[in-house]
Amino acid sequence: MLGINQVKTAALLGLLSGLIVLVSYYLAGNEQGLYLGLLFAAFTTLGSWFYSDKAALAAYQAQPLAREQAPDLYDTIARLSDRAGIPMPTVFLVPTETPNAFATGRDPQHAAVAVTEGILELLSQEELEGVLAHELTHVKNRDTLTQAVAGTLGGAITFVGRILTFGALYGPVTRNNRQGGNPLGVLFLIVLAPLSAALIQMAISRTREYAADAGSAEITGNPGALASALTKLEEMGRQLPMNGNPAFSPLLIVNPLSGEGLQSLFRTHPPTEDRIRRLLEMAQQKQQPQPATA
Repeated sequence: MLGINQVKTAALLGLLSGLIVLVSYYLAGNEQGLYLGLLFAAFTTLGSWFYSDKAALAAYQAQPLAREQAPDLYDTIARLSDRAGIPMPTVFLVPTETPNAFATGRDPQHAAVAVTEGILELLSQEELEGVLAHELTHVKNRDTLTQAVAGTLGGAITFVGRILTFGALYGPVTRNNRQGGNPLGVLFLIVLAPLSAALIQMAISRTREYAADAGSAEITGNPGALASALTKLEEMGRQLPMNGNPAFSPLLIVNPLSGEGLQSLFRTHPPTEDRIRRLLEMAQQKQQPQPATA
């Protein structure tokens, strides 16, 4: 039976697809637009299925990391992958001092885990294990594919909204091919549709982050280590925001934006303070003595 997170995620992805269909229907002005929208949604979903990993790795200039270059890191990922019950992913290194990490790939058999140079320098071994276990949980739960599809669909909606922004200068075309369509409809397509897509993406990302934190605690048995890692990553992330395509920011373990001003309204992750609080509560529960059984 599907869990509540999977049901919620599926519903949110459905809303994104529905927005694409709605935009296409408005542009075409007839039922043909519905079919075009469904075809476009299917095409973007299929494209993200096969190419999302390459796009994400390219966005952050990640380079393949051979085992002889980082044997300790390889051994750690292999051990945690075994605990998680998934194949060993391909390992990549991102050449930046900003500490962060992400996982990508359409399924556990085609997964990749990328870490930055900065995170390897910043975290202790236990903290790094907590981060890697978090990313491997994303792989195990197939969150990498979900987030890639959501990002692709959301990007398509935003792209169409930008096209309509220019088209609105000449007046929208109605079903009768006349100028001067419903201004409220134009406003929705230009402003509200991309904003709605962004909010749906954020809802998907936040739901999956909590689940990945819990998965990390289960794999490592040390939720406090991930809490400590998140504290360091959040502090350093404010000083050294990570550059890259914002469409892939939900993949990262902490939000790459500085989190200040208006940017805080569009964070793709739950508040780090809340994630840390939940992890510390898990750690406290593990320390409590278990009641003796008869």
